[in-house]
Amino acid sequence: MYERNRLPVRSDQQARPVQRHHSASYYAHRVRESLTNRVLKTICAIFLSLLFLLGIIAFILWLSLRPHRPRFHIREFSVPGLGQPQGFENAQIMFNVTARNSNQHIGIYYDSMEGSVFYKDQLVGSTPLLYPFYQEPKNTTIVYGVLSGASLKVNDNRWMEFTSDRGRGTVMFRLEITAVIGFKVFTWDSKHHRMHANCYVAVGPDGNLLPSAKDKRCPVYFT
Repeated sequence: MYERNRLPVRSDQQARPVQRHHSASYYAHRVRESLTNRVLKTICAIFLSLLFLLGIIAFILWLSLRPHRPRFHIREFSVPGLGQPQGFENAQIMFNVTARNSNQHIGIYYDSMEGSVFYKDQLVGSTPLLYPFYQEPKNTTIVYGVLSGASLKVNDNRWMEFTSDRGRGTVMFRLEITAVIGFKVFTWDSKHHRMHANCYVAVGPDGNLLPSAKDKRCPVYFT
């Protein structure tokens, strides 16, 4: 009888969740953590913005300066007496090359310069060229050299090779200009580099530069 009159227990009265009350120090910690994250995000945003701005400035400066290597062109190259059977006794090589600084705002220091002539990758002779000098932007310098006497390593066999190629109509030489150079950008001077300009020249039966090789640009590289 007692069990029949017992009222059922409502489901919403069963196992209510216990509400937790956090202390004031907990909320203070959460606030400090939020502020720290905001400060870090702000610092990162400022740093990235500055980095982006510096990149743009560097790119604009690079575009305005646009550094270029010196440009060398072969103007004249001759071997007088190439047609003489025994011309090696008084052999002579003369050449004329232009060095162009095509930069707008960059000067070039030439500490030293040397010219060497090769035939079939064998050294024929070399000689110092010019004294140390500074080349202004948008300026062209004429480089003139003469190889003769002790500066030439030419013997009877080598001269016979020259005359043999002459009989075929063309004698090929390679003129290499070697220099130690540095760049000047406003008041800043760069470190010095060793520069090489290779001028491939073709000489005709008369010992003069062929028209096809005149004013030819010489490849330039650094070591």
